[in-house]
Amino acid sequence: MIVTIVVVVVAVLCLMYVIGTYNGFITLRNRTQEAWSDIEVQMKRRYDLIPNLVETVKGYAAHESGTLEKVIQARNMAMAVNPKDVKKMAESENILSGALKSVFALSENYPTLQANQNFLELQHELRDTEDKIQAARRFYNGNVMAFNTKAERFPANIIAAMFHFEKQPFFELAEADQAARQAVKVQF
Repeated sequence: MIVTIVVVVVAVLCLMYVIGTYNGFITLRNRTQEAWSDIEVQMKRRYDLIPNLVETVKGYAAHESGTLEKVIQARNMAMAVNPKDVKKMAESENILSGALKSVFALSENYPTLQANQNFLELQHELRDTEDKIQAARRFYNGNVMAFNTKAERFPANIIAAMFHFEKQPFFELAEADQAARQAVKVQF
């Protein structure tokens, strides 16, 4: 009788642990997906602002079309990436960020452009958006770290394997993409 009670209690405790761990994985996965959605919202905002910025700069720096075309190409490339492919999205976003830096560096050579209210407002909006994207990336990476840590720790890793909870990728620069780590150089 006592052995049966002990076996039932142990089985109930094990079942409660499995249920609790499973629900913890679901919570972390949903937080990670929500964080990724926040990144997508901010990137969409940036994609919408870029054409306005480019058009404003075109009026002042018509002979700098190569720089402006790179920004548009980078924007189009970033928009074409599957939003579920975190690695490719990170790579394309880093290229776009570099292209945007070159536009802001370009503006330093055009004092009338720097004084243009439209350009200043767009520049402010893009910087604000970049700050929001950076915050969203940190939030996403924090959730990914929590999820991945739980998926790798024993005995939760057994539950993760049983229910196919796979590690999530961080949103970061690719190791091979050293060019994105370099300062942008603008030459005239």
